[in-house]
Amino acid sequence: MKVVVPLVEGFEEIEFSTIVDILRRAGIDVTAAGLKEGIINGAHGIRVTPDTLIDKVSVDDFDAIILPGGNPGFVNLGKSEKVLKLVRGMYDRSKYVTAICGAPSVLAKAGVIQGKRATIFPGMGDTLTGAQYSDERVVVDGKVITSQGPGTAMEFAIKLVEVLAGKRKAEEVTKEVLAKF
Repeated sequence: MKVVVPLVEGFEEIEFSTIVDILRRAGIDVTAAGLKEGIINGAHGIRVTPDTLIDKVSVDDFDAIILPGGNPGFVNLGKSEKVLKLVRGMYDRSKYVTAICGAPSVLAKAGVIQGKRATIFPGMGDTLTGAQYSDERVVVDGKVITSQGPGTAMEFAIKLVEVLAGKRKAEEVTKEVLAKF
């Protein structure tokens, strides 16, 4: 399995690093695709260099897209036509579209959560236009997976491993990192 994680200024560091780390531990190929060249600054001053540029990413090369949140990260994701186009393309090809924190609002903006159950950072439920809001920490509705925020990043990442690589692999990684749910 191959996933792409768009990386924009103001991304939430806990979400990005937890997701990338856990998926890579599970043997999933993760590509961080920056909206610009060079270092991307997180919401709390952590700087990351993406693996590639989003301009070089093709929907056909990936099985899933994962949108980390953060403020203003989720806003910057939603302003990017490249990100919105990539999300729509993944959804239209029945691939996984996933988001955490404020980023599920980007899925709504892309028009891919109509009629789906979804969650988002508490207090932002009204941005899930067309979706059925849930206050669960992680919500799976078909190939749309959403989560609430930094404190749910590990649960979200493990659920992604379960969906993308199987329950057994998710159990192995959970045990390896001493996660407990």
